Amino acid sequence: MLKRHALALVATCPLLILALSACCTRSTPPATPTEPVRIMPLGDSITGSPGCWRAILWNKLQDGGYTHIDFVGTLSSGGCGRHDGDHEGHGGYLVTDVATQGLLPDWLSATNPDIVMMHFGTNDVWSGISTSTILDAYDILVDQMREHNPHVKILVAQIIPMDPAKSCSGCAQGVIALNDAIPDWASGKSTDQSPIIVVDQWTGFDTDTDTYDGVHPNNAGNQKIADRWYSAMASLLAK
Repeated sequence: MLKRHALALVATCPLLILALSACCTRSTPPATPTEPVRIMPLGDSITGSPGCWRAILWNKLQDGGYTHIDFVGTLSSGGCGRHDGDHEGHGGYLVTDVATQGLLPDWLSATNPDIVMMHFGTNDVWSGISTSTILDAYDILVDQMREHNPHVKILVAQIIPMDPAKSCSGCAQGVIALNDAIPDWASGKSTDQSPIIVVDQWTGFDTDTDTYDGVHPNNAGNQKIADRWYSAMASLLAK
């Protein structure tokens, strides 16, 4: 009789163990969704007035599966179709003024970007400001970005060309000089923790066919700008 009970107990032990395991093991809670990647478009009127390339880029990112993003900025513009219209594109602003007047830290505090995409310097070139002074301003802005977020990732554009007949006589060469200097500047300023990626917006951009006034992009120009940003942005978001 004892032997029969012992055999029965042995036979039921696996069932008891499974039952205890089922009742005592807690299910793992679902992972909390991460915050969306916050992206600040930073610049002048080419970025903000109306900056329709931002709408094209936003929708292209959505269509590419990069949906967990948030364009951020203290400004917001409508038009240009469905998109997240927040940005930091200040018409008429010089990057050197933004740096010397200390405007960026407040914008960063208000928006907390993970990525900054910057097309800035057109008005500085138009104002005859030297390439070295513009790059000094870039230095200041990058330092401010990193002070706010040591891991910020920064996309810096080689800016689109200007038609000297519709801007200033030295504007075309001024843009070329700035753009030529940006890659070396970026290489020296970039870090593993906070990389700077140069995005060539100049090559293949034609002021006759891609702007409506020799300076600001038309529909064709906006598409080109968005396409260039997209390639660099998608690479960052995929990591």
